[in-house]
Amino acid sequence: MAISKIVTNSVDSGVTLTSPTIASPTISAPVLSGSATGTYTLAGTYTLAGTPTAGASLITSGTAQATTSGTFKDFTGIPSWVKRITVMFNGVSTNGISVVQVQFGTSGGIVITGYLSMIGLIANVNNTTRYGIYTTGFGTSHANAAADTWSGAYTFSLLGSNTWVLSGTVYSAGGGEISMGAGQIALASALTTVRITTANGTDTFDAGSINILYE
Repeated sequence: MAISKIVTNSVDSGVTLTSPTIASPTISAPVLSGSATGTYTLAGTYTLAGTPTAGASLITSGTAQATTSGTFKDFTGIPSWVKRITVMFNGVSTNGISVVQVQFGTSGGIVITGYLSMIGLIANVNNTTRYGIYTTGFGTSHANAAADTWSGAYTFSLLGSNTWVLSGTVYSAGGGEISMGAGQIALASALTTVRITTANGTDTFDAGSINILYE
């Protein structure tokens, strides 16, 4: 895009760039010599393209997957710069009683051991409280029934040295229960995959959908 007019103020050394109004502007930064100080404002809406670097503040959405069949759903290709991942559950249900859990994967494959995960459950029947401990993944509930449909979110944060910590809550409309989870795992290498599966590996999904956000 050509610059139509350049006005220089000799008093405060400010530079005003005036461009014509076009639908999709492309702006090339001018080469400035000497010292340029002050505040400069671009009016309008602009899209910045490119790949974020480590430490960039950018939330990326995965592609939502229907949990209506199969024993697991994978989100692959997690970038190495990611520091936080949110797994979202929308009415997720299975055909059996096996608990839905989240597992991580690295370049060496899906990790099925080494998790330290606990679930606290509050039910609407006499204010019942229960808990469950899981070591093969991050469990999402104390128990499950075929009629349960789970919704909510689990957030995983990178503590450092490939160690991830969990905090999250899901709710079962069918069972009238809230499950609150916490835990951690120290991976041997960088995380590349997030898997949502059933704990016994044989019960299948039959309703709902899942997606992830990462940043």
